Amino acid sequence: MANVWSGVTIDCLDPERVARFWSALLGREPGPSPAGWVYLGERGDAQPRLVFQPVPEPRAGKVRMHLDVTVEDIDEAVTTIIGLGGRNTGERHDYDEGVVVVMADPENHEFCLVQYYDLMAEVADSAGD
Repeated sequence: MANVWSGVTIDCLDPERVARFWSALLGREPGPSPAGWVYLGERGDAQPRLVFQPVPEPRAGKVRMHLDVTVEDIDEAVTTIIGLGGRNTGERHDYDEGVVVVMADPENHEFCLVQYYDLMAEVADSAGD
């Protein structure tokens, strides 16, 4: 059997609060979870499960891995995230293929919003069909 990426685990002081943020952002419902933990999705889902596990200490230092979330409208997504309790770090990168904005969830876990320009063209083309 080949190895399969099945999930991402995020350490949290308040797993329920952070999971609510990610659930609203990604449209993923909580699945069966052990007490104190929150799983978004279940094993075997098409997307990897997000697992929020309780830890006693806050995050210290830069996290070496982060999630990228592809969006159709970067400005709308930034506004949505701020409304959900996240924040804009102020870091933005503009590339030929699109734009990346670094955001943080309610416990300062950083992640990137990514808007690909070719994806926007595909969406516009399909809307015109």
